[in-house]
Amino acid sequence: MTNLFEEAARVSYPGRGIVAGRTQDGKYAVSAYWTMGRSAGSRNRIFVTNQEEGSEVVRTKAFDESLIAGDPSLIIYAAVRTLGNKTIVTNGDQTDTIYQGFKSGKTFEQALRTRKYEHDGPNWTPRISSVLDIEGGSLNYTLSILKSDDGNGDCILRQTFDYEAPFAGEGRYIHTYEGDGNPLPSFKGEPVKVSISGNIDEFTDKLWNSLNADNKVSLFVRFIEIATGKYEERIINKNK
Repeated sequence: MTNLFEEAARVSYPGRGIVAGRTQDGKYAVSAYWTMGRSAGSRNRIFVTNQEEGSEVVRTKAFDESLIAGDPSLIIYAAVRTLGNKTIVTNGDQTDTIYQGFKSGKTFEQALRTRKYEHDGPNWTPRISSVLDIEGGSLNYTLSILKSDDGNGDCILRQTFDYEAPFAGEGRYIHTYEGDGNPLPSFKGEPVKVSISGNIDEFTDKLWNSLNADNKVSLFVRFIEIATGKYEERIINKNK
């Protein structure tokens, strides 16, 4: 098992990252998501919370509206939605696809079958997604990545990783890029098994401080009490 904070610090530009797991005491499900950016447009973002459809939604928002250029759909979206016992976290507007899919009776995989990687060739940025489910007082979570086949925009790889009754103190970490490059190379392999440690403030601070200082933009962390569904969350934005 890899130390999460060391793993997050290992690559200067992992892009956007998702962590799902369980605290050391077993009481809380953990969900974390961050954005990073190399361009002025990608760095011109913050996380904000809104009340929509009866529950809180975490959205990305332009920090300076005057700097928006090109297609904003790839950087402005609902990153987090909650539906019943399910917490959905993704790096794009597929959050809404999964949310609406669940509402219509589809599974996580069925909903994502309608989507593919982002339309930003030649990078073809992967869409990474997670859902944490605490139905019946137990935790299961699933991670997904939709990506091109080694940069070939004609080929779509859809990979889903399901974790049932995960151990306390461990989680899985997936991110969009293997590292910096031109074009950016997509994440490869299974989500990394990582240690989950500390309370929500310790975890948030260590994770934020481990991300590359130049490229990090925003961080979201939520600790969900598995027995009750009540949660605490933290948001850190570089832009203030």
